[in-house]
Amino acid sequence: MQTQRFGRTTTWGRLPAFLCCAAVLLTALSAANRAHAEGSPAGDAASVRQQTAHWLDRIRVAAEDQNYEGAFVYQRGAFVQSTSIVHYAAGKDGEYEQLESLDGKPRKMLRHDDDLYTFVPERHLCIVEKRQSRDTFPALFTTGDDEVLSVYEPKLLGTDRVAGVDSQVIELDPKDAWRFAYKLWADEKTGLLLRAQTLGPDGQVLEQLAFSQISIGVPADLAPIVNGIRDTAGWTVVHPPLDPVDMEAQGWRFPIAVPGFREIRELRRLMAASNPSDPPIPVDQAVFSDGLSAISIFVEPVEHNSRKEGTGSSGATHVLVERRGDYWITLLGEVPEATLQQFASAIEYKAPR
Repeated sequence: MQTQRFGRTTTWGRLPAFLCCAAVLLTALSAANRAHAEGSPAGDAASVRQQTAHWLDRIRVAAEDQNYEGAFVYQRGAFVQSTSIVHYAAGKDGEYEQLESLDGKPRKMLRHDDDLYTFVPERHLCIVEKRQSRDTFPALFTTGDDEVLSVYEPKLLGTDRVAGVDSQVIELDPKDAWRFAYKLWADEKTGLLLRAQTLGPDGQVLEQLAFSQISIGVPADLAPIVNGIRDTAGWTVVHPPLDPVDMEAQGWRFPIAVPGFREIRELRRLMAASNPSDPPIPVDQAVFSDGLSAISIFVEPVEHNSRKEGTGSSGATHVLVERRGDYWITLLGEVPEATLQQFASAIEYKAPR
């Protein structure tokens, strides 16, 4: 994927002389700061690691403990999606959150702690389920700081502004070729994550999540969320089954084929068959994470299923589909294709007796 950078040209002759001098000075200082941040002596490595661990912890805590309202944009290639967000930390009453799509078909998600209510207006449908992960923007991390820093090399790149908020910029470069790099912008005052980029091997931006506007520390107004959760009159409320599953008991083994990843959960859900008259298809999912990147392995029966073998990608996300006897194996993750292939090559199956 190619990325294009846009810049502004300036007619220097139209600017007062002192502004030209100031601009040149600021440019020189900025370059010096970048050089210092990116070329820290080896003796500073321990300090950079310690500071980065502190920032990652602040990012994790801020996503849950801060009150904030705003809008963020998700970009992946030509795809752009804007979403409004309201998040309140209500102490003993827990977390309340509202997400609402601003582009395309209207969607609204209301959350109280791990209870999710997704409203689909064109179908008058309300889907009620339990939250399975806590790594959605602006909370991106699923494991401890030490685990992240064991496979990513940190850099502190100085300060910047995102949506008018002063932020600390952190880059996490992979120590191997099995994962992508990440660049993070965190609010200097609270630690709230304001922007996150996934970078390719050449530094190109593969995916980005960024606030376009944000207010932090706003007073909580729980009534709209609480009332929205309680008032489902006129909506068809469904509770899709989602259960824990022991995939090893089903005969599957997933040896960790790439250093730094660990399994974090296994789930079973029922998916509609391609033919509406056929019964739902049980799909088992194992999720692995290195703290930033995530990989899902889906196992589903071939019967009543129209999948095809192959690979694909969009932004940082790659997919690999293989048939193993009577099962389709689908691997999906924000990692290079070679990483999915490495995971796939390690999968073992022995039919249970």
